[in-house]
Amino acid sequence: MRSLVATAITAEAFKPYGEVIEVGTVQPLLINAGMCNRYTDLATFDIEDGTVGLSLFQATLRDMPYTCDLLERHPLGSQCFIPMSDAAYLVIVAPDDGGRPGPASAFLATHSVAVNLARNTWHGVLAPIAGSGLFAVIDRVGDGPNLEEYRMEEPVLVTSTKR
Repeated sequence: MRSLVATAITAEAFKPYGEVIEVGTVQPLLINAGMCNRYTDLATFDIEDGTVGLSLFQATLRDMPYTCDLLERHPLGSQCFIPMSDAAYLVIVAPDDGGRPGPASAFLATHSVAVNLARNTWHGVLAPIAGSGLFAVIDRVGDGPNLEEYRMEEPVLVTSTKR
């Protein structure tokens, strides 16, 4: 089994796969009588032949080290994951290599970071490792083939330097 070390997620390292969304990346707008900072337009939703929908996902917590044996991608729309608790989660991604996943990368994200996976980006399933496992998900809703799965011939064991 191959091994992969998850590193702390940064906007620059994650850029080939989508967007990291977090407070502090843009100048906020002060609203609600000065009691709230609004950080506006932090993600680009790329949707084809459907609408943007908001769903809630309740995922089972995963143990570390984590064995990743399934990657998926969504050819018709981006997919944004927003943790709804004091969470830590793995984000496993891979570039496309002729219709199959290329070499994977793994990132460790915390409750203060949301990720917006670019359309057609191969990624692991939702893998929370701490918190409640509850996520808000913004993605494409509609008819059509928007899910491709790939069972990995050789699973990857994901570890982390931090938890």
